[in-house]
Amino acid sequence: MRIFALKGSEQLGDAVARSLWTEVELHEERDFEDGEHKARPLVGVRGEDVYIVHSLAGDGSASANDKLVKLLFFIAACKESGAARVTAVVPYLAYARKDRQTKSRDPVTTRYVAQLFEAVGTDCVMVVDVHNIVAFQNAFRCRTVHLDTRRLFVPSIRTLAGDLPLTVFSPDGGGVKRAQLLKEAYEAETGEEAGFGFMEKRRSGGVVSGDLFAGDVTNAAVFIVDDMISTGGTMLRAAKACREHGARRVYALAAHGLFGEGSQAMLDDPAVDAVIVTDTLSAAAHTASGRPAGRIEVLAVGPLIAEAIRRLSTNGSITELLGSPG
Repeated sequence: MRIFALKGSEQLGDAVARSLWTEVELHEERDFEDGEHKARPLVGVRGEDVYIVHSLAGDGSASANDKLVKLLFFIAACKESGAARVTAVVPYLAYARKDRQTKSRDPVTTRYVAQLFEAVGTDCVMVVDVHNIVAFQNAFRCRTVHLDTRRLFVPSIRTLAGDLPLTVFSPDGGGVKRAQLLKEAYEAETGEEAGFGFMEKRRSGGVVSGDLFAGDVTNAAVFIVDDMISTGGTMLRAAKACREHGARRVYALAAHGLFGEGSQAMLDDPAVDAVIVTDTLSAAAHTASGRPAGRIEVLAVGPLIAEAIRRLSTNGSITELLGSPG
């Protein structure tokens, strides 16, 4: 087995490797003056089971496009060097939100990205809490592995809720299934009941609207769950609605903490007591370091990814790891 971690994902790659009692292998990445890239392994990969860790969120060091191209080139270089199998471990998958046409002549970029991975010979793509699991699985013809993080959140939820009644809440209709699964995971792990709620969100021309609010959050500790926090607008809107309906405490949960432009408002707003994300992106730890203790909690996803890799390499069961279809 060979594990690589491309630039921007070194910390996560190291965490994955440590959990597997190994080390990240050496590789080379070069950026040329004209903006072109080169990436190659610096160790032999012939006949090896290769895993390449790389989250594809744009940041100050590189755009999502540059990260995607580097990953594709590196996969192709490994295949051309005789790797037996190459798995792209992409905790955050770029372009996963654009999975259908919403306007005339719209691109379906999720499918196009899948075709790029297939074109360079990727054998398997592993992701964490992708935006739309059905669209993701249907877009790829190569093998896919989808890891969900709901079990990682359960201990924090139980601690933060304390003696208050607990409600798991979706900030929009599209996330209802995700919230239901988190509720079920909490109940299965703790033996305690949790409430459920959601609200409506419609987006048109950049304007978000929708007045439907379902669920009882009165005097409850409410945990709003989404796949990512980008600007934080969706989370903040839901948090304020929960407060208006009597919630005692409100927490924002997401697998991916992008914390892009505009997220400052959500992070500073008293409607949100705390934010919990995983370390799929380096932005999470960076943002947390500049906040008061306890304001942002960052959960480690490396051990989960490592166990999935171990099972893949030994033909083990991913379904048993997750306790659900996967």
